[in-house]
Amino acid sequence: MPASHAHRLRRRWAVASVAAAAVAAAVVAVSLSNGANGADASEVALPPVHGGFDYQIGGEYTPPKGVDIVSRDRADSPADGLYNICYVNAFQVQPGERKQWPDDLLLRDKNGDLVIDEDWNEPLLDIGTAKKRERVADKVNTWIDGCADKGFDAIEPDNYDSYERSQDLLTPNDAKAFIALLSEHAHAQGLAIGQKNTAELLSGRKAAGLDFAVVEECGQYDECDAFAKAYDDHVVVVEYGEEGFAKACEGWGDRLSVVLRDVDVSTDDSEDYVRETC
Repeated sequence: MPASHAHRLRRRWAVASVAAAAVAAAVVAVSLSNGANGADASEVALPPVHGGFDYQIGGEYTPPKGVDIVSRDRADSPADGLYNICYVNAFQVQPGERKQWPDDLLLRDKNGDLVIDEDWNEPLLDIGTAKKRERVADKVNTWIDGCADKGFDAIEPDNYDSYERSQDLLTPNDAKAFIALLSEHAHAQGLAIGQKNTAELLSGRKAAGLDFAVVEECGQYDECDAFAKAYDDHVVVVEYGEEGFAKACEGWGDRLSVVLRDVDVSTDDSEDYVRETC
């Protein structure tokens, strides 16, 4: 089961078609310059503003009443009649998937050792050159194709901020250039693409081709305002603590899609399951 942190307590993972009435208000023309290739303007469906949200990247289950938007891992299926976001780990490698990647696409330090996200025991992918970015994108784009084939509406590429854990071997520009490749491909498949956390890169969202945001703990870390302004309230928020949840609800509960989940994002049959909304 995929799980990870960005910097802080950030988590990641990954969603299908929306009922026509729910989607109608969310479909917008998104004109973007998607990185170096300059993709044509594309029309994609965005998550409905202030729609009920459930974060199910720890495993799918029947969405609770009132849910309009759900995020699920790429290995799972979309939820019928909802706006579905497909989680993919785009910048790091799941512990059990190292052998699926060519050795030269795993980031290594000056001693030749793998650069690891220690919180989740995940090697970072090497997106430090244009050629390597293209090769990594080729593989991740097959996952995006799978999300589209299943009927997801959008993708959630996680660990956009992995450069912060790269021992300065990767840069913010590497991350933006890489995600632009994913954005171009997602749009070609008719999928929206969300910015996962990483408020530091909000100013580059248009050039990167990003359409909405999936944000962990913006209440806890006072980032909700920045994401709401950047994405015109097309923001889904996950909080993992009562304090952050209370702050997010007080300040943004009438504008953004906010949910409180347990840290392990458990399924609803688990004794650890937590889910609350504003």
